[in-house]
Amino acid sequence: MVDISVIILTYNEEKHIERCIESLRPFAKRVIIIDSCSIDQTVEIARSMGADVYSRKWPGNHAQQFQWGLDNTEIDTEWIMKIDADEFVLPELAEEISQKLPKLSEEITGIYIKRRVFFMGKWIKYGGYYPTWLLRVWRRDKGVMEQRWMDEHIKLTDGKAIRFEHDFVDDNLNGLTAWIQKHNDYATKEAAETLSIIYGFKENEDSVAQNIFGTQEERKRWLKTKYVSMPLFVRPALYFVYRYFLKAGFLDGKEGLIWHTLQGGWYRFLVDAKIFEIYHKAGREKSAILDILSKEHGIDLKKDC
Repeated sequence: MVDISVIILTYNEEKHIERCIESLRPFAKRVIIIDSCSIDQTVEIARSMGADVYSRKWPGNHAQQFQWGLDNTEIDTEWIMKIDADEFVLPELAEEISQKLPKLSEEITGIYIKRRVFFMGKWIKYGGYYPTWLLRVWRRDKGVMEQRWMDEHIKLTDGKAIRFEHDFVDDNLNGLTAWIQKHNDYATKEAAETLSIIYGFKENEDSVAQNIFGTQEERKRWLKTKYVSMPLFVRPALYFVYRYFLKAGFLDGKEGLIWHTLQGGWYRFLVDAKIFEIYHKAGREKSAILDILSKEHGIDLKKDC
């Protein structure tokens, strides 16, 4: 076993959790489940596979729930890994972690890993979606979780990061209806984050930097500030064209057509529609926008998420 603990957030993940934990067994010393009061067999399955399960009511966002896990589960391993319940580690990556992680010098405090997204059984390779590099492994006490309502990342507080060669997979098995329902919720949080960028509601010193020449998530943050400066409803159309045509998303076939249309077009349009609705109610007044987000959506942008 490698001296690493893996944290997984769950809620009704009985379709995914066994696959996820099984992929971690070759290297993980400890698997920690933070469960948000599942009503299916998630907890029973996880415990039967040796995971440590903690139950906590869902606070409304991933960042706060994950930080609770970091602070309250007595992690004493040298390394920590973050993975979602509908993701799993490929055998090649498990072997790479086992072989390389114990040999890294002290100055290396984080590991970027490539994510493969599967949709309707299809690996989405185009549209600028692969490879997506994410910092998912870091030394204990050398990384912090951004406290954001959406698109949160781990930020290193010390040292430097390297890339591993092999991949983990994101493959949700719940079907299209569940995907749409989940992304409707995401769109509300994305709208709130977008409004926070536009109005400067809150600056978080633990946030990933905006840097066009930095890591992939730093470039993404820089590009997002440019994206939100564009007109409502124009930007999702341009983004879809960029992904589907300029970045060759059409090469992903029919599944790719659905994916890029929904994730790159419909979802971004829905975010703008929610922003438009808030503007219509608030008259673009900052205090009124904050009030609507807090009272109608439970999102307080003046505080940590």
